[in-house]
Amino acid sequence: MAGKMQRLSESVVIRSLRSFRDTYFTNSGAAVSGDGRAGGDPGDEEEQPGLLDSLPVDLQFLIMTLLSPADICRLGATSRYWRDLVRDPILWRYFLLRDMPYWSSIDHLTMPQLEMLNAPIINEDESLVEGEDKGMESKCDYMSEYLRGCPSCRQQWLPSRPAYERVTSFLQSLVPSSEPRYAMFGPGMEHLDVSLVTRLMLAPDVLPVSGTPHRQINGIGSGISYMFNNQHRFNILTLYSTNRAERERARVQQQGISNKLFTIDGTDESGCPTYSPAPQVQLVCQAVDGFIYVANAEPGRDGGSSEVAQIQAVLSPVRGSTSRPLLVLSCVAREEPEAVGATSQRSSAHRNTARRRTPCVEMAKRLCLHQVANPWMVQDTVAESLSGLLDGISWLLRCSGVKLYGSS
Repeated sequence: MAGKMQRLSESVVIRSLRSFRDTYFTNSGAAVSGDGRAGGDPGDEEEQPGLLDSLPVDLQFLIMTLLSPADICRLGATSRYWRDLVRDPILWRYFLLRDMPYWSSIDHLTMPQLEMLNAPIINEDESLVEGEDKGMESKCDYMSEYLRGCPSCRQQWLPSRPAYERVTSFLQSLVPSSEPRYAMFGPGMEHLDVSLVTRLMLAPDVLPVSGTPHRQINGIGSGISYMFNNQHRFNILTLYSTNRAERERARVQQQGISNKLFTIDGTDESGCPTYSPAPQVQLVCQAVDGFIYVANAEPGRDGGSSEVAQIQAVLSPVRGSTSRPLLVLSCVAREEPEAVGATSQRSSAHRNTARRRTPCVEMAKRLCLHQVANPWMVQDTVAESLSGLLDGISWLLRCSGVKLYGSS
C-alpha cells in the first residue's frame, strides 16, 4: 500500500511539473517571455532553454529528489522557470510525505500542520498550472512547512545572533548559576532491552557524572548530577513506576504491574483514563525546572491513551508553570541496521525501507503534544549509543535559561 501511494505521489508531482514546462516552453523550445506570451517584442533577445531545462520532466524531478532543500532553493534562483517550479506546492508536499519519517527531531515551533497533508491536492483529471488555484497555494505553503521542520535546514532559516550577544553568552558562562533539575520518567526507561539510565551513568565521554546520587525520594528514584559540555551542571531525577524486582517478576509471570507514580482518577468524557501524580511525585513536579519523558519508540509499543494522560497530569498548570520545558526522548534500544553507512546511500534507499522506530513526528502526534502548553521537543535517541541525547539536553538547557557558549 505504501509503495502504491509513493508511485501515485510521484506521478502527481510529475504531471504538475509538466504543466509548468508547457507554460514556460513551447514545443519548439522557445522560452516564454516575462509577460506570459511565447516569444516577445522583436527587439528582445529570446532566452533559449539550457541543458537542464531541456531534460525530460521525469529526469528533472529525479535530479531534484537528490538535492538538499538548500540546493533546491538555490536552483530556484537561476531562472524564472525554476523559481516557480521549485515552489510548486505538490513538489514540497511530496518531500514532506517522503522525508518526515526520517527527521531526527521536532518541536513546538517546527511541527508541521499534519492536517494539511490529509487534504487532497489535485484530482486525477486535473493538473496544477501557473495561475490556477492560488487560494490553495497560499493556504497550504508546504515549502515553508518543510523548511521550518527539516532538521538539516532549520538553522539556515533562523536569524543569526548578533556578535555582541555571543560575547554576552561567553561572559554569562563564567558566572556560576543554579543547577537545573529535571524529572525523567516514562516506559522507555523500563521496557527497553538496554537501560538508558545505566548507559548514562557509564558514558563519561558523553555526559560525565559530576555528583554522587542524591538520597532517594520515598523509594521512587534518585537524582544524579551531570556535566554538559564541561561547563554546565544539571541534575536528572529518575522516577520509576516500579522497582527492578517487580518488573522482572511481572515479566516472568506475564502479569500487569501497578504504577506507583500515578493514581487513576476515573475517565473523561471520551472514556480515556485520567490520572493524578502520587503525592511524592507532586512534590517533585513543583521542585524541578523541566521534564524528560522517555518514550518507547520500538514498533508495537504504543502506550495508548494512558501515556497522554500521564504526561498531561505531570504538566498540569495546577502543579507548576506552563513555561517549564518537556523533552521527549523517542528511544529505541539499538541502532537500525540500515542506518549504518553513507548518508547519500541511505537517502536514496530509505524510501523503500520500513523504519524500525516510530518517527518523531508521529511520536508527537501519538502523545498529543499539540495539546501541551509547555515548550516541547521530540528527539530520536538510541539507548545503547546515546546518539541524539546531547541534542535534546542542549535544547532542554536553553529552554531553562542556560546560556550555552558556542551554540546557535
